[in-house]
Amino acid sequence: MGVPTVKLSRGIHVMHLFYRIDRAKWNALAAGESKQTLEKLQRLCEANNAPSNPRLKTYVNIGGKADLAFIIYAAELGQVSAIHRALEACFPVGTLQQTYSFLSVTELPEYVTTEEDLIRGLKAEGLQEGTEAYNQKLDLGRKRQADYEHYRLNPEMPDWEIMAFYPMSKRRSGNDNWYMLDFEARKKLMLGHARVGRKYGGRISQLITGATGIDDWEWGVTLMAHQTDALKEIVYEMRFDEVSARYGEFGPFYVNMHLEPADIWEHLAL
Repeated sequence: MGVPTVKLSRGIHVMHLFYRIDRAKWNALAAGESKQTLEKLQRLCEANNAPSNPRLKTYVNIGGKADLAFIIYAAELGQVSAIHRALEACFPVGTLQQTYSFLSVTELPEYVTTEEDLIRGLKAEGLQEGTEAYNQKLDLGRKRQADYEHYRLNPEMPDWEIMAFYPMSKRRSGNDNWYMLDFEARKKLMLGHARVGRKYGGRISQLITGATGIDDWEWGVTLMAHQTDALKEIVYEMRFDEVSARYGEFGPFYVNMHLEPADIWEHLAL
């Protein structure tokens, strides 16, 4: 019996991996092993370099929580596992120590814009149904929403200089229980939350993946940025939004630099 095929009804799997290098064991490697490890990792990355998936991206962690960080994107669960094991097999036994991992899936938000929302917005602008202006704006809204849903489920994340990751959940405590709010209240709050995020277009590229029932937190947040202050500013501003201020629980933050394998070897003196 082979590995079963496990796909999502829509979307793909995403795995974040963080490792520390055992320097004592690494320094004891035989001559040539470091180079062989690099070459294996380069081949694995080249074999998994699709715009969306399968994809393996490499980073160095900043701050000491890990040395190396990786993101695996794949449509099929067994493929995630295969890339994960192939990644670890690139390294000599005992030299790589996992410090953290997070498995999640791409998903559409529960509060995604509907056809009714689009029509309500057009009517609020004073456009009359059936007019050319109304139809053009409706078609544009439909296309924009279709593109949003496609790339939310099949992300093509940019190779920007910084990748930050943190897990989060919604609070379930006393009067601050997110799941006791009705749908319309939650949707209204999330729309306001999203407006804050849109202010950072061009500075932050964001991917929210779901992990309820899959990992220890409910969501994983991946932020790509060109500058560190963009990360600080968006997270700081979000903290004043009610969704975060009252209902957000956050795990550890990992800040990483995107480097290709050869540059990682030079940066970490491997």
